[in-house]
This record gives sequence, C-alpha cells and structure tokens, in this order.
Amino acid sequence: MPQVSKQSYATMNLDEKLAIGCKAAELRKAGDEEGSTRLMKTIPLPPYLAKVIKEKVGLDCLLSTGWNMSEVEAEFGSDWLRNKNP
Repeated sequence: MPQVSKQSYATMNLDEKLAIGCKAAELRKAGDEEGSTRLMKTIPLPPYLAKVIKEKVGLDCLLSTGWNMSEVEAEFGSDWLRNKNP
C-alpha cells in the first residue's frame, strides 16, 4: 500500500489520486475490500461532496465516513468541520 503523508494531502495531484485509486482497485480485485476502502479514503473528499453530505445527513455522518478532509478544510476552513450548521 502506498504511504501517503498527511502533509502531501493538500497538494495531492490528480495523478497521485488516480494511482491510489488504481492500487485500491487491485486490492479489491484481490479480495482485500477493507484494504481497498482504507486506501481510497486517503484521497481527499471533494469539498462539493462534503457540503452535500453535511447539508443532507449532517456533520456527524460526514465526519464518521473516515475520508481525508484536507481539501474540505482548505476550501471551507476548519471551523466548517466543527460547526453543525450547513
């Protein structure tokens, strides 16, 4: 499994995201569903998707997904991830 540091999340480019996605697909094909899911969650969740999740099902649900929120925090700020209001 590729090692992705927290520092690189904010600068993860499309090629890096695709490489992680391909590795995750390989893991899933090999029967490692848990490893595949864990690896996919290292890819930053798109801010627009986080906004929809927060609005429709709430902050607690959004945070419980376990997705990398670095791009969300960069776009909306860390307070947005603490404030339950959409």
